[in-house]
Amino acid sequence: MKNVFDKNDLTEIIDRIQQLNPKSKKLWGTMNVAQMLAHCNVTYEMIYTDKHPRPNSFMRFILALVVKPMVVSEKPYKKNIKTAPQFIIAGKRDFEIEKKRLIDYLIQTQELGETHFHLKESHSFGPLTKTEWSNLCYKHLDHHLSQFGV
Repeated sequence: MKNVFDKNDLTEIIDRIQQLNPKSKKLWGTMNVAQMLAHCNVTYEMIYTDKHPRPNSFMRFILALVVKPMVVSEKPYKKNIKTAPQFIIAGKRDFEIEKKRLIDYLIQTQELGETHFHLKESHSFGPLTKTEWSNLCYKHLDHHLSQFGV
């Protein structure tokens, strides 16, 4: 699996994002390309902002027990899986703004590096290792970039 903390891997990820355009067609799912980019940005909003309320301790326990193993493993996501409510993007989004935000978040993540993220508390799952953080970030992006054929 690619590593979001590795500069070469990150360059490859950004190159894939750069291949998208406002008319990119989805191969599955319901989001258009701008909504998909906004959807991917939610992960980083949870890392870098307080925009999304944290789940209560009981819900975090359940998420860590049930969802975390699926999210941080190297096993790819299935197509058309359900997403958490805060990741549902409705309405029109500006493609260029969402693309720039995503690339900026990725660069920030790579520059902070794996040491910064190792055992950092996640929004929903508690502390994650650097590998779990990288898997979480890369796998989600890879899933959605593949959804749009890049």
